[in-house]
Amino acid sequence: MSRRLLTLSRVALSERTRRRMSATTMAEFLTKSPYSPPSWASHLRPLPSHTFSLAHRPTPIHRWNIPNLPNGTEIWIKRDDFTGMELSGNKVRKLEFLMADAVEQQADTVITIGGIQSNHCRATTVASNYLNLDTHLILRTSKLLADGDPGLVGNLLVERLVGANVHLISKEEYSSIGSEALTSALKEKLEKEGKKPYVIPVGGSNSLGTWGYIEAAREIEEQLKCRTDGLKFDDIVVACGSGGTIAGISLGSWLGALKAKVHAFSVCDDPDYFYDFVQGLLDGLQAGVNSRDIVSIHNAKGKGYAMNTAEELKFLKDLASATSVILDPVYSGKAAYGLINEMTKDPKSWEGKKILFIHTGGLLGLYDKVDQMASLMGNWSRMDVQESVPRKEGVGKMF
Repeated sequence: MSRRLLTLSRVALSERTRRRMSATTMAEFLTKSPYSPPSWASHLRPLPSHTFSLAHRPTPIHRWNIPNLPNGTEIWIKRDDFTGMELSGNKVRKLEFLMADAVEQQADTVITIGGIQSNHCRATTVASNYLNLDTHLILRTSKLLADGDPGLVGNLLVERLVGANVHLISKEEYSSIGSEALTSALKEKLEKEGKKPYVIPVGGSNSLGTWGYIEAAREIEEQLKCRTDGLKFDDIVVACGSGGTIAGISLGSWLGALKAKVHAFSVCDDPDYFYDFVQGLLDGLQAGVNSRDIVSIHNAKGKGYAMNTAEELKFLKDLASATSVILDPVYSGKAAYGLINEMTKDPKSWEGKKILFIHTGGLLGLYDKVDQMASLMGNWSRMDVQESVPRKEGVGKMF
């Protein structure tokens, strides 16, 4: 094929891809439709039968101009924090499959579980409410706060505003009983009350939820096809909090056309735990691959889940000031902090690489850190207005 014909063929492909990617309109929002997997994932089992349109997709990819990177290194960022407002972040991609299954099973109630500022619990509440399903949340908090009003900060404000039923549990009880036993006990209680509950695990991370980021891998493929500069990623970097996101994007990159090395930065538990957990998700899809072959998991939990050092929070502030990209303190913030630290320690390993960082959202979690971050926000002053400045009529209301 001549170079001119090849160029025209690529343009035609790009136009077809653009049309397909722009097909999700607001008219299709909240609609359930049959699901067709990518060709390279069609051998996985079981295949989802349907999906709900919940996320605003495709989310953009753009160059992220972080200063002082290794020589020739480029970081690009996929803005999955743009999947919506109330439904923002990576959780909504999983919920597109999980909520479709809940409706298929004629559930009238959804149960899920997580930390007191869980992004997943907030997104699940909003999605359930959109679909006229009741929501019951089991939220883990400190023993001191488990018996009182949980407050209205961050994700809690949205959850309580849209009517979630909140059940508080102490961290000690959560640890001794376990999330599966806690959700099973609440399910049994609601069934005795005549409800038909559907249980979604922590973070929406089961084999069905994994399809959310298998589908995201296809989305990235199609976005790259639209480009005329031949951009290809060597590495993909993403935070890991419950395992489903990294299982999906790693499997999608491995099976599909991306072939990028996936680096997951775990913000809780240890890498060995997540290698085993991801293996369970892959086995649940009959993928026939080893988790250690498709993802490299790095420990980024620091002081612990949802706990931050002053240095981590300063990093978020400095990065926002330098690039206008605001990361959350629990997930993407720790992943970016871990990535930049590794680049600083071993720049040679990253030189010349083109890296895609997936921003998984969770910005409401910042509201839980305002006291810790207050000292970093010194850029304000009282406006000094001289009495001699004459009044001038203009637009706007005068009080």
